[in-house]
Amino acid sequence: MGDNKNNYSNDSIENTRRKKIDEFRQGFDKSVMSDDSTSSSYQYSDDGSYVGYSTNSAPLKRRRKSNEINSYSDSDTKKRIERESKKALKQQSKKDKKIEKNKARRNQKMFRWVWLAMVIIMGIVLSQVILVGVNDMLAISREDDPKVVTISIPADPTMEQVADILAQSGVIDRPEFFVLYANTTSSIDGFRQGEYELETDKDYEAIINFLQSNVNRTDIVTVQITEGMNILEIANKLHEEGVTKDVQEFLDVCNSDIFDEDYAFIADLKNVDERYYKLEGYLFPDTYDFYLNEDPVSTISKMLNNFENRLYFTSDKYFGSSKKHTLDEYVEKSDYSMDEIITIASIIQAEAANSEDMYYVSSVLHNRLDNGVQMGVAQLNCDCTVYYPYRGYEDVPKSIRDSFASSYNTYEFNGLPTGSVCNPSLEAIFAAIDPYDTNYYYFCHSSVEDGSTPYYATNESEHEYNLVLAGLK
Repeated sequence: MGDNKNNYSNDSIENTRRKKIDEFRQGFDKSVMSDDSTSSSYQYSDDGSYVGYSTNSAPLKRRRKSNEINSYSDSDTKKRIERESKKALKQQSKKDKKIEKNKARRNQKMFRWVWLAMVIIMGIVLSQVILVGVNDMLAISREDDPKVVTISIPADPTMEQVADILAQSGVIDRPEFFVLYANTTSSIDGFRQGEYELETDKDYEAIINFLQSNVNRTDIVTVQITEGMNILEIANKLHEEGVTKDVQEFLDVCNSDIFDEDYAFIADLKNVDERYYKLEGYLFPDTYDFYLNEDPVSTISKMLNNFENRLYFTSDKYFGSSKKHTLDEYVEKSDYSMDEIITIASIIQAEAANSEDMYYVSSVLHNRLDNGVQMGVAQLNCDCTVYYPYRGYEDVPKSIRDSFASSYNTYEFNGLPTGSVCNPSLEAIFAAIDPYDTNYYYFCHSSVEDGSTPYYATNESEHEYNLVLAGLK
């Protein structure tokens, strides 16, 4: 019995010992956990055998601080992480920039190649366009089968209108190049209204020169301006023939100062404001070639040019001089100005029955102008002046017919009227310069039906007798 009490098994003893140790450790750990200065623990192996006792002399607070250092909420850690993040972002930014730079280089190279390709393509296209335009400008493409076409240019055409008309007629192929050429060569002005027969093998320069010359127009109208027609009659005839579009426009140009600079005999006119028509007497009667819808300035210029040529024309055949003289030289030798001679000539033209009669009528007019006051016949008393600028009573507009009074009426005023009453012939002008030498102060004519026989008288009683002979009384 005694042996059993004193002899415990090894397992029991060991279990008891471990139990005691565990109780002691648990109690000790509680004590340590309440101690601020140190901490300790027992060390055991995996099989539960005691290894040893370790003491950690570091304060609990320090251990807690060590634990806090490993926390992400620590300020130093935050700063470190922030620095590292910035560094990482900077490195990433450099990488992104490098990638973008490489990408930009690749794009730039691609753009250069695309741009070069576009330049080459545009160059090819442009060269083809220019080549076509140059060929059209030089009429290279139209030389094989040339034709003659009739084109009609309107009044005051634009450059685009001219180009379109030429293109539609087959004269050119590229109207836009024609407009460009005309603008580049300052040829846009000068295109005239009219019809032209134009060959289709002409280059641009030849086309422009052709169309800007009236000589090449085919819409020509031949009009005869007869001796003795006044300006109003001329304007109406030109309108009837299609030369003048607007009668009033023609009359306005006749009263303008457009021609003063070019013609000295027009610039020298006096009392212009008192005249019905400034150019009356100077539109020389002749047969002219005009154009349809012609500019009135051009139409009138032709007649004034004709007058000027006659003015400086050799006049020996009229005066029988062995020395050549011009009309203006004979006018200068007379007692009258050029305008007065033309006015006398216009009355002679309107009153005389024939060429021979012109010189007798001229003698009557000169006698009255020179000696009319002494002879009691200071007034010319010419019927052609009574209703001027109209031919006669029936030609006066009805609205003013009964009240009309011409300021040219030589039954009312002494001497010559303010200006001419018609446009005289060259022979009437010479008759005005060099009248027959007579003592006549009166003349009259029988009716046209009776042959317009002229009668002359030196005094009023003879004149009354002549009026009976002429069937006028």
